Amino acid sequence: MPNTSTAVRAPEVHFDFSGRRVLVTGGGKGIGLEITRFLIGCGADVVVISRSAADLEQLTAETGCQTITADLSSAQEAERAARSAGDIDLLVNNAGVAVLQSFLETTPDAFDRTMAVNVRAAMIVAQVVARGLIRRGVPGAIVNVSSQSSVVGLPDHAAYCASKGALDQLTRVMAIELGSHGIRTNSVNPTVVLTPMGMRAWSVPAKSGPMLARVPLGRFAQPLDVAQAVAYLLSDGAAMINGATLFVDGGFLAS
Repeated sequence: MPNTSTAVRAPEVHFDFSGRRVLVTGGGKGIGLEITRFLIGCGADVVVISRSAADLEQLTAETGCQTITADLSSAQEAERAARSAGDIDLLVNNAGVAVLQSFLETTPDAFDRTMAVNVRAAMIVAQVVARGLIRRGVPGAIVNVSSQSSVVGLPDHAAYCASKGALDQLTRVMAIELGSHGIRTNSVNPTVVLTPMGMRAWSVPAKSGPMLARVPLGRFAQPLDVAQAVAYLLSDGAAMINGATLFVDGGFLAS
């Protein structure tokens, strides 16, 4: 399978988030871990929420950042974790799950859990953060990590595609209602991302070939590609960008 090696790296850029507190959900592994590392490298004070205590222990040892263990499929846990983070300036709703089942085999439990983590938790955490920003009278920015599957159907992804479509719509409503408070909300929608899990899932050429053939840049995304897009939307450089869906897909949707 061409161009899927972790040796393929996006060019690194730098943003200055000194003095800003950033909350990243699902920041213990995969895309979230890359986002966390990148933002810390840009001077941010990052707080990470993750379900895996082991991942968070390793992250704390590596970076020293504040971590909170929580199962975001629980509405109560999502709110508790968000409140535990304290005052937050910038939010990255990255936590997500993907239960791969065909449409006819998709179970109510799998569908409900997917919507709970991918959409409801994003709403609850953002409510807590936004209320805090409004109470303090300061502007902020929120980025929801969505997917190109919000607009492109994929076999065996019924619940996942539905959840990401819902997340994009939630992003738009948040942008409209929070914008008057100086809080911008946008989404980042990547194609296949070569995290360790992504590499395992797309390592078979028969599966990856047709998808990769639709990417004009000839490669899937690296986690750093997504982290840099997230950082841009959080930054003051994106001060007039609100309610956008930024597709990090190498041109997939243009083909």
